[in-house]
Amino acid sequence: MEFFETIDNRRSYRGIFNDTPVTREILKLVIEAGIKAPSACNKQTPAFIGIDDPEIIKQIAAVIPKPACETAKAMIVCISDDRPVYGEISFYKEDCAAAVENMLLALTSFGYSSVWLDGVLRRDGNAEKIAEILKVPTNKRVQILLPIGVAGEPVPKSTRLPFEKRASFNVWGGQV
Repeated sequence: MEFFETIDNRRSYRGIFNDTPVTREILKLVIEAGIKAPSACNKQTPAFIGIDDPEIIKQIAAVIPKPACETAKAMIVCISDDRPVYGEISFYKEDCAAAVENMLLALTSFGYSSVWLDGVLRRDGNAEKIAEILKVPTNKRVQILLPIGVAGEPVPKSTRLPFEKRASFNVWGGQV
């Protein structure tokens, strides 16, 4: 798939996945895309856990009982490290975001779907529950969860505001 076509085809899929498996090889390639993302001061703060054990997926789905989690064939968890990397400033959210976007695009290029789950991890101690399942050290944080599979139904394309409503040149509201 051509790069801009991949960007155009990426969707957030929250529905039920079909039975197509996700191989360990694909999971590894997708995580590698996350590893190759830029990070502040090249400190490479995100870490990743690829999950292809159905029992662990079932345990995570019990914490996050959403269709995408309950039917996922694999998952990737982005683990953040909020240590300062530039003076006293941490960029863990930005570093995880860059890595996750790379992984979402890689998944799309392989014909898989996912959804960036973050907000649900911030509620009811869900991130901590998943951290316990995955044996994540207490000085790290479960930041983002990506359930992975092949979409069981078509996902409509989201509408985007036109270029001129979101971008300009040289100054705010400048000529497009």
